[in-house]
Amino acid sequence: MTDAKSQALLEFPEVRRRLAEHTSFAPSRRLAEALQPSSDPVLVKRWLDETDEARGLLSERPGVGVGGARDIGQWVERAARGGRLDAGNLLEVLVTLEAAGRLAQALGEERRPLLHALGREIQPLPALRGRLELSVDPSGELLDSASPALGGLRRQVRIVYERLRNRLEQLVHGGELGGALQEPIITLRNGRYVVPVRADARGRVKGIVHDQSGSGQTLFIEPLVAFELGNAWREAQLAVQAEEERILDELSTLVGGHAPALRQTLAALASFDLWAAKARLAGEMDAVRPEPPARHEVELLSARHPGLGGRVVPIDLHLGGEFSALVITGPNTGGKTVALRTLGLLSLMHQAGLHVPASVGSRLPVFPDVFADIGDEQSIAQSLSTFSGHLRSIVRIVEAVRPGCLVLLDELGAGTDPTEGSALAQSLLDHFIRAGALVAATTHYAELKTYAHNTPAARNASVEFDLETLSPTYHLQIGLPGTSHAFAIAERLGLRLELVADARARLTRAQQEFESTLASIKDAQGKAAEAMERAARAEERAREAQREAELERARARRERDEAFMAAREEAERALARLRGEIRAAREMLGRETLTEARLDAIERQLDASVAALPGAHTSSSRPVPQTNPAVVWREGMRVRTRDGWEGTLASLDRGGARATVEAGPMRISVDTADLVDPSAPSTESDGGGMRSGTRRTRRPDAAELPVSGRRGDFGDSSGATTKRARADGNGEGKASPGARILPSSLDLRGARVEEAVEALDRYLDLAATSGAGRVTVVHGHGSGALRDAVRSLLAGHPLVREWRAGDRSEGGDGATIVSL
Repeated sequence: MTDAKSQALLEFPEVRRRLAEHTSFAPSRRLAEALQPSSDPVLVKRWLDETDEARGLLSERPGVGVGGARDIGQWVERAARGGRLDAGNLLEVLVTLEAAGRLAQALGEERRPLLHALGREIQPLPALRGRLELSVDPSGELLDSASPALGGLRRQVRIVYERLRNRLEQLVHGGELGGALQEPIITLRNGRYVVPVRADARGRVKGIVHDQSGSGQTLFIEPLVAFELGNAWREAQLAVQAEEERILDELSTLVGGHAPALRQTLAALASFDLWAAKARLAGEMDAVRPEPPARHEVELLSARHPGLGGRVVPIDLHLGGEFSALVITGPNTGGKTVALRTLGLLSLMHQAGLHVPASVGSRLPVFPDVFADIGDEQSIAQSLSTFSGHLRSIVRIVEAVRPGCLVLLDELGAGTDPTEGSALAQSLLDHFIRAGALVAATTHYAELKTYAHNTPAARNASVEFDLETLSPTYHLQIGLPGTSHAFAIAERLGLRLELVADARARLTRAQQEFESTLASIKDAQGKAAEAMERAARAEERAREAQREAELERARARRERDEAFMAAREEAERALARLRGEIRAAREMLGRETLTEARLDAIERQLDASVAALPGAHTSSSRPVPQTNPAVVWREGMRVRTRDGWEGTLASLDRGGARATVEAGPMRISVDTADLVDPSAPSTESDGGGMRSGTRRTRRPDAAELPVSGRRGDFGDSSGATTKRARADGNGEGKASPGARILPSSLDLRGARVEEAVEALDRYLDLAATSGAGRVTVVHGHGSGALRDAVRSLLAGHPLVREWRAGDRSEGGDGATIVSL
């Protein structure tokens, strides 16, 4: 994107300035200040990904950064050219390498791909870092450990210095110089230690004069007795200086040798700090990443101009799709220009890889360029009127616009004759629409309102104004034109009513009807909005009630499951007591100590234990197997199973040994021995006993079994049904004659997901209470939704031990085998 003038009009440089404030050192600050939007969708996506990853990292680990890094670019380049770095320069290189090492370690642990890749570009250079740590202290001075000789040379300087000071102290305080001294002190002149001697006593002190006072009364003399020690001290200093210079040259050469790696590391540090700055700016603005639209259109939700302070009213703005031109009208200071600036600035921010201050769900395309003509460009120096200034900008835009560009025009056609200005404005809007651009323009011209209403590719929009407070609300409404409210504002401000009425009368009839119609439409729209809001609140209340009902249902199911498990545990304890009594009786029989009285006592204990079982009844009679009288079964007869399901005998197979019974929408397969004539009297089991009488027939309950448009077949692949097995103390037992017959498979094909889940839940309850160990659920292949719902329920059901997909002989993935 190359239109720098539009970027300035839209205040993008101010966003760059705010971004630069969030950087931590000079290289990243320069990157922020040079940031430019791109028209390359691939590059824009990459930049947004960088901001996303940095924002995610800082939310998890706020302390990660380039803390301590310095702008060492100039020192690296100087060293690469063979120049010498001082100890302070080397210290900056050292702390930058330390910061690089910390960041490389943090990014090396990252799973976010861009951050991880950036971490690999950082080269902490441990060998160079270690050498610098041995050579430079935190204050920027060379350490004695910088070379093997430096420490010894510095010690020699200190030794010679102490000798020199001691000799001078003896001269000053030992009386050798008598009253020749101006003061008994030792001072430094031209790098040599001297004593202050009175000018009139010059002949009494042999030595070299290095300086004199301003009055000439004091001479600063280096005594000859200390001259040799002074020379020795100076020579030791020069030796240290030479060694330090040699070390600095050596370290500078080492830095210069690593110049390419240091440049790469510095660039990586700057890149990360820029990403982090974009992330921090996004957090400061409460910004989001816009979604890419399916087509070339803008959808901004609760968008806020980042340059506005105080309470900012967010706006919703849509442009593109069914219309490519938006004409915004309304009173002055109502927010028309702010809407244009917000759209333009957020588009530039998005294409610079920045998150935008808007709500989630906002969508922005990548524009080839963004053009803006906003503000008054009149210039006395250049003899430009307002109209001429606008027109020069528009001429530039007309020449540069191409398909897909965004064009923002403030007060289009203003500053000249209204008739000619509105005609020119309509012509320009037509041109931009034909050019394939998205254009938004503000205006006060009524002709442009009519143009937007009559042009299929254009839409009206307006900013609201509160006539009670005479202040704008800044809300943008798309679909209706706005009014200037000039007459209403004049009345509220106290203009005489007859003057306002006279002004209204001067409007043409068409203008009056237009304004009246517009007012009635806005009133109707307001009422419709209130109705929509009431409907939305009612819908939310309904959703909340549904959520509460679902929670209540889940609670009831949880309580039922808990009660079932408690009952099962109690039953297991009662059975354990029964088995204990049986074992004790067997032991007594083995010892031949079982008496009749003791047998009666054991029987009473067994009856008490049976009565204690959950759901048990106090009947002392034992079940008596019942047999059917010889009946010749034929297709079409009414029959009833021992479990009470009544229906029509649909077919006989296996030589008449098994029958298929249609019961409502269900089909079950049973042995013919389990069929009875529904008109004949029957017996019914009750707990452990049987009671005689006419049994009430029972049809399958639609709430228990799946109801669908097709018939459901219950039974395994062999047609066998599952009966409840009664176990004795040794494990396996035979089926109880009075046990309830349960189909070993449940066919859910054709049922809706909600019906199927409800039926499966009840079927599992029935299977568990019937003692079934394994059942088959047939759901078919289809879209997979029914299969997924079935297996989701099985995965969390308390009665299910495990489940698996059927093998080829069991129906493959169209069936699920359940172990209870």
